[in-house]
Amino acid sequence: MQKFVIHGGRRLEGDITVQGAKNSALPILSAAMLCTGESVLENCPELSDVYAACQILTSAGCHCRMQNHTVSVQADVIRNSEIPESLMQEMRSSVIFLGAMLGRTGNCILGYPGGCELGARPIDLHLQAFQKMGVKIQEENGIFTCTTPNGLHGAKIHLQFPSVGATENIMLASVLAKGETVITNAAREPEIVDLANYLRKCGANLAGEGSSTIMIQGVRKLTGCTYRIMPDRIVTATWLAAAAVTGGAVRLLQADTASLEGILDVFEQINCHCSYTENTICFSAGNVLRPVRSLKTMPYPGFPTDAQAVVTTVLCKANGTSVIEETIFENRFRHADGLVRMGADIQTAGRIAVIHGVRQLHGAPVSATDLRGGAALLVAGLGAQGETVLTEISHIDRGYDAPESLLRNIGADIRRI
Repeated sequence: MQKFVIHGGRRLEGDITVQGAKNSALPILSAAMLCTGESVLENCPELSDVYAACQILTSAGCHCRMQNHTVSVQADVIRNSEIPESLMQEMRSSVIFLGAMLGRTGNCILGYPGGCELGARPIDLHLQAFQKMGVKIQEENGIFTCTTPNGLHGAKIHLQFPSVGATENIMLASVLAKGETVITNAAREPEIVDLANYLRKCGANLAGEGSSTIMIQGVRKLTGCTYRIMPDRIVTATWLAAAAVTGGAVRLLQADTASLEGILDVFEQINCHCSYTENTICFSAGNVLRPVRSLKTMPYPGFPTDAQAVVTTVLCKANGTSVIEETIFENRFRHADGLVRMGADIQTAGRIAVIHGVRQLHGAPVSATDLRGGAALLVAGLGAQGETVLTEISHIDRGYDAPESLLRNIGADIRRI
């Protein structure tokens, strides 16, 4: 079992190149299943979740190759429409392959997705949408058998909640379906725009991505292309948080600043200084970090739930009291216990966390409970005095590409053991 050993309190300073976005790479890898010919996906992060996605593609009969952050997918023949249970359990976003498999073959057998235990993330929205598109669904012992006896067709689908996963899954299923699909109350995240841009480059006919209404007209065929994955805005927020807690100054290269406005605004409230161009951010921590009186996670363009944990770490060192309300997942404060062990003053009640800033965090043995919570403890270790030993880092490897190497390059004392 691997762990990070961090000797904190070192000021981070230097340049960081932002990795490709996990939350774009996974649905785009799934979308490659819809295409004949080869898809070449550049700027793809080397993550355990990406490897799991490639295993799912391989199990279906695709040929995958990954080298130097580029994944090539050849999906001319799909031989198997059943997604193995062991691969479904690797990550929560594995359900995204349902839409692509239905779009390509009209059939799919799969179980419930696994991944981080953040609370309920039901797939009801996905299944209800597919039923409107002509999918027959049978469940037995947690295994879903999905068929399309009369073919897959377009439909008008209103989402009760702007779910990113459901929006992406419907898009994937509908691009090769007969007729028109209209999604209302669709999620608006930048990663959905990235998926739409890839699909369009492959020959899909869709419009409205980035708004609450997406329209897809089914086409007969998609052809693979070369496409570059967008930068990861949550990883960007993590490295901003690391600079903030260490009193550092960093320059982030190949960032997507257009997708970061809500995140950068919060860091400016905390008294950090940002200047940026289209793809570069110059960031420095203020001498005294300020609290945020009230911060609520919301669907895009609101403050993202995935950035909540690392910002919580920064607020642990702010001069005052902050209140965070988590509206997306009920178990998103699991990292708070580890932060308290490191000297933070946090009280949580349900979906609310009250954070009283302290002058200093101290190193301690802590364990990652999920991807973003693990990143929060990693950031805390960088800003704490003394040694932090962070275990269960396989959670972090799901979303961060070799973070110890990147951090050492800007002054951190961190080792993977």
